[in-house]
Amino acid sequence: MQQHLPSGTIPPRLSRPSRSGTFTGRSRTLTGLVTAGAATAGLLMTALVPGAQAADNPYERGPAPTNASIEASRGSYATSQTSVSSLAVSGFGGGTIHYPTSTADGTFGAVVISPGFTAYESSIAWLGPRLASQGFVVFTIDTNTTLDQPDSRGRQLLAALDYLTQRSSVRTRVDAGRLGVMGHSMGGGGSLEAAKSRTSLKAAIPLTGWNTDKTWPELRTPTLVVGADGDTVAPVATHSEPFYESLPGSLDKAYLELRGASHFTPNTSNTTIAKYSISWLKRFIDNDTRYEQFLCPLPRPSLTIAEYRGNCPHTA
Repeated sequence: MQQHLPSGTIPPRLSRPSRSGTFTGRSRTLTGLVTAGAATAGLLMTALVPGAQAADNPYERGPAPTNASIEASRGSYATSQTSVSSLAVSGFGGGTIHYPTSTADGTFGAVVISPGFTAYESSIAWLGPRLASQGFVVFTIDTNTTLDQPDSRGRQLLAALDYLTQRSSVRTRVDAGRLGVMGHSMGGGGSLEAAKSRTSLKAAIPLTGWNTDKTWPELRTPTLVVGADGDTVAPVATHSEPFYESLPGSLDKAYLELRGASHFTPNTSNTTIAKYSISWLKRFIDNDTRYEQFLCPLPRPSLTIAEYRGNCPHTA
């Protein structure tokens, strides 16, 4: 880091000795130089010591992000997984927990993901290791039955969060105060239901969500609504768009409409979904402002984005 002195600076004159026998002008100059030197050293230490700025946010996990890092199929964390039998839980249908293998960074925020109508955990399984490798504990679940409606899926998402933080084998790896929900189709509608019921949730992401309830003014959870321009099951005009528009104007919210996509696009690995989901979860579950660069200025239409609406994240 280069330090530049103001041009035209004139060194202070050496004053006469004071009555105490000290050179007051020189004393002030030396004091100023010492203070400036200490400040410069502090700046250099901040720049050179890894994690010096991270102390301001104890929830930051992983290296500083780049566009390449959030579009990659895997993040910086090696991950492990553990299966949870439906017979060992109540309130939902079991699933798979994906988590960073190392405990060196302490606890992690967590997110539970629900599949959609008639679907199984396998339909959203790709999100598990992809999100976990970025520094989250991720629980991809099965529902009690494949025909469960969004309100039931919302309750099941919350039951899975409670199991994850209170009873699971990885509960000591999870920060129970930093949780989020996601879901596809009716699971997406369920994520809105969960956020409505539990306002302490830090993030919600419905993926081509479906719900008979179109308005969500009660939500207090930062919400990223993801729709698809070719969705004929939950058309954006009658689902994702009214979901988004009904959210409070004061809420951190965004609407991402995928281009050339269908209702079932979230069921297979998708870089655009992953990129903005990671950015949203990092910003609001980890309070990691390093990811704001991907959310603000608002992303522009592209080969994969038909439309993006929203507000820039509010700074606490």
